[in-house]
Amino acid sequence: MTLFHLTTRAAWAAAVADGSHRPPSLASEGFIHLSGASQWQATADRWFRGQRDLVLLAIDEARLTAPVRHEPAAPPRPDGERYPHLYGPLPVAAVIAVHDLAIDAAGAVVVPAALRPVS
Repeated sequence: MTLFHLTTRAAWAAAVADGSHRPPSLASEGFIHLSGASQWQATADRWFRGQRDLVLLAIDEARLTAPVRHEPAAPPRPDGERYPHLYGPLPVAAVIAVHDLAIDAAGAVVVPAALRPVS
């Protein structure tokens, strides 16, 4: 299964140099926030709206070395939707694609062409 993580270009460049990505949430919350294919865009618009220099990491879950747990959001969503959380560093080797993210005039993240449905 492919999972997704949003980060900055600078944080990703540092992860590539280090061999793994360790965002602040790993130290403060004990896990890395991930999203499923149907979740990442809403997550981007909620938490990263208007932010430039973002990348979307596509992750092969089978390549992860730490456990992934699907847990409720905090605070829990009314629909009960659960999100994947990675309980350890994200190895660079688990990232199968890096998508640059643009924002539109309203600050919303634009879905990269490679991730748009084929019509």
